[in-house]
Parts: sequence; structure tokens; C-alpha cells
Amino acid sequence: MNPILAVEFTVQAADGEFKEESVAIHNPEELFAFVAPGGGCEQIPSEVGEINMVFFKPPHANASNPIADIVATLQLGMVFLSGPLSEIVQTAQEILDKAGRGELSASFLTVIGSGR
Repeated sequence: MNPILAVEFTVQAADGEFKEESVAIHNPEELFAFVAPGGGCEQIPSEVGEINMVFFKPPHANASNPIADIVATLQLGMVFLSGPLSEIVQTAQEILDKAGRGELSASFLTVIGSGR
């Protein structure tokens, strides 16, 4: 199975910017397991200053609605979601839904700027 997105962690250092190796995510369930309580998001070092979630283009263009494939970026605190507009919108809706149900870790809520 090919990954659907890469998560890149950027650390600001005195001598410039250092980008850590990215983590490949293969499906939405894997992404939300990462940002759920007890998920890998809680292991992110405090030195991380930016998280980029880059969604890959789908294997086939959306012929019925080409606007769905327009590249967009959504910033939530220090998290940037970039990729096809349809993926960004769908992921943002899932983040809202999961936040309302308490299914996101406190650390993820903090990095997106909504820590409770």
C-alpha cells in the first residue's frame, strides 16, 4: 500500500533549520491513531517548531471535479496540512469531529493551538 501522506517535523536551531526524516502514513486511520491519546504525537520532542502533513496527489485526477485536486495549505497552530483541497477539507472535518468527541491527544490539541 502506498502512503497517502508524509509527516515532516521541523526543528529550529541556532545555526538554521533542521528537518527530521518524515514519517509515512498509509491511511486516515493510521493518521488519527498517531494523533489520538497514546499515539505517536505524544512522543514529539518539544524542540519541534513546525509539523508539515503533506498529502500526496491521488493516483488518478478527479475528472468530475478538478477543483478537488487544487493544492491548498491549511495552518492549525504549528501544523500545516498541504495537498489536494479535497484531502485537506476532509481531514479538517475529521479533526473537528474527533476533537469534539475527545479523540485527539492533549499534545496534538496543543500543537494545533487549541490546547484545553
